[in-house]
Amino acid sequence: MPTALYFTPNDDANRLLAQEPLAVMLGMLLDQQITMEWAFTAPVLLKERLGGGPLDATAIAAMDESDLVAVFCAKPALHRYPAVMARRAHALCAHLVENYDGHADGVWEGVQSGDELYARVFALPGFGVAKARIFVGLLGKRLGIQPAGWEERAADWASIADVDTFERVAEIREQKRAKKAAAKLSPTPPKKQAPRKPAPKKRRAKKG
Repeated sequence: MPTALYFTPNDDANRLLAQEPLAVMLGMLLDQQITMEWAFTAPVLLKERLGGGPLDATAIAAMDESDLVAVFCAKPALHRYPAVMARRAHALCAHLVENYDGHADGVWEGVQSGDELYARVFALPGFGVAKARIFVGLLGKRLGIQPAGWEERAADWASIADVDTFERVAEIREQKRAKKAAAKLSPTPPKKQAPRKPAPKKRRAKKG
């Protein structure tokens, strides 16, 4: 296992991401509509605000949701939409408690295939198809979680899973921008209209 994941310029944040499974899972949850650095620095700030002990899904799930929202919203906020993401983090931790005894690494412990790993990750609150595939890639490429067939389930585009040094973050961001720009320039094929059903023929009334 690595001693750090170099997703941020913060050494403490990077070490935490490698040491505590819940930290990297929360970072992945928050990685949308903000920079990757912001998302993956948030867990170390959350840890500090919760008292400095290990991030504990059971303890977070037991918190009143409004209290967790207040923690996320305190300056500097942990996300652009801190209240929304606090609720998602609360739901994620509740899911871990209900299904894995509060252990984030229970999501990948004992998995026998890439399909099973993907299914478990996709079931996490706040993880859609793309986020689940990126996280499967992150687990495989950065943390050595590689059940049979994991590569087929991992993201096949540039993502945080490909970051092995902090300098790569900027490269990945530029690749994403270039991909979006290319998508805007490429013409969108017109949608085919479904053929209209012929109108039913009117029956002529019989004479007499």
